[in-house]
Amino acid sequence: MAGVRDIRRRIRSVANMQQLTKAMKMVATAKLRKAKEKVIVSRPYSRQIQDVLARLVQTRTGASHPLLEKRPVKRIGYILVTSDRGLCGGFNANLIRTIKEILEVERDAGVGLVTVGRKGNDYFLRRNYQILAQFTGLGDNSDYNQASKIAEKVIELYTSGEVDEVYLVYSKFISIISQEPTVMKLLPIEPSSEKAGGQYIFEPSPQQMMEKLLPSYIKSQIFSALLESKTSEMGAKMTAMDSATENAKEMIGKLTLAMNRARQAAITKEISEIVGGAAALE
Repeated sequence: MAGVRDIRRRIRSVANMQQLTKAMKMVATAKLRKAKEKVIVSRPYSRQIQDVLARLVQTRTGASHPLLEKRPVKRIGYILVTSDRGLCGGFNANLIRTIKEILEVERDAGVGLVTVGRKGNDYFLRRNYQILAQFTGLGDNSDYNQASKIAEKVIELYTSGEVDEVYLVYSKFISIISQEPTVMKLLPIEPSSEKAGGQYIFEPSPQQMMEKLLPSYIKSQIFSALLESKTSEMGAKMTAMDSATENAKEMIGKLTLAMNRARQAAITKEISEIVGGAAALE
């Protein structure tokens, strides 16, 4: 059995770790609140631009755009949104597992990855997957400029013919304890086939509208995915740090019990030695 001094040292070490995980939980909670507010605000805009796009496509007469062009699929691109840091439970592992299952099914087809976040990039880079582009170090506050840079690169890959389809893989925020890995087709753009209610009068022409609206649609979808993913990351981190804090508390309790037993055993041994020595002197 470990000595009292060793156990006391382990208790101090676990207590220090508990303070650290508790502080990280509080930081994640504050960041989660801000990120959740951004997600709630962005969702109506994302839905509205999809509705406008659906109306535009339904009313266009002979107008076309490269982002609507469908062609034989020879190569598929996947945008994988992970975090730059760990300590967020199974957040990254779930996303990587989701895309690995897809890549296993499509291993005979050409596949390229656009990685957003260091964790996903490092994982697939070590396994010699082709990385078409990488974006890391985005920080805790995703903004529209970051989404624009990613969208411009993806549009360039698609219009140049380097990829024939593009899918977005990210974690959708459901609740603090629930994040859902989501796969969404991004290119070619396929607006909802549902009949939009009401009539829109577009000025200028549908072709000119599409020139502006379709790239904005791609940017908005990527921006929305970044916000959803960041919120999911903070929720997963908060849950993981809460579990770590509780586990540390439980470990301290077990170590304290072991320390008390060791101390009692030491005291009992000393008493036995004193009694034995006294009996020997008689």
